[in-house]
Amino acid sequence: MAVQVNFKICDNAKECGGVAVCPTGAFSYDEEKNTIVIDNDKCISCGLCEKECPIGAIIVTKTEEEYQKVKKEIEDDQRTIKDLFVDRYGASPLSEFFRIDTKQIEEKVARDSYTLIECYQEDTIECLIKSIPIKRLTEGLPKDTLFYKVEVEDTFVDQYHIKELPALLIFKKGRLEGKIEGYYTEDRKDELLDKIHKIVK
Repeated sequence: MAVQVNFKICDNAKECGGVAVCPTGAFSYDEEKNTIVIDNDKCISCGLCEKECPIGAIIVTKTEEEYQKVKKEIEDDQRTIKDLFVDRYGASPLSEFFRIDTKQIEEKVARDSYTLIECYQEDTIECLIKSIPIKRLTEGLPKDTLFYKVEVEDTFVDQYHIKELPALLIFKKGRLEGKIEGYYTEDRKDELLDKIHKIVK
């Protein structure tokens, strides 16, 4: 019958898998408004979009009763979009504060203290809600530790022998101290923190 999206937990990204698999165009992305758009007149309730959502924000309903039940659950959800939209490891950068380009890396890492550089490419971006907030990654590190996000080309990946993105490069005094590769979900936060703390001593 229809599809609904809980935008309280959805980062509304154009990379949404639900948009990619929708066979009828009921689920699409509006480039001008920068938002996911739903046309339930086209929805055939196939459920493909729901299966593609790793966080359960997309819900397909087959009856009016189901639709109203899901609508109320979304309305009653206490989470807010403000809680979701903070910069996170492995997710799209939100703030210009953390974003740099590859030409700036040499300057940023030349300092005496630690600098963490998250390297990513567009196709390695994950949902905000299952990604780890940057502020949690830097807890317990020296106070002057800095964190940046940089979108990298394949030549950069080759230069640093990165096998899997996103990757976290950890520098001190311009020297690469360590590298952590791959995406870590919120429930693997302690594993990632442990790896960081083994490098940042």
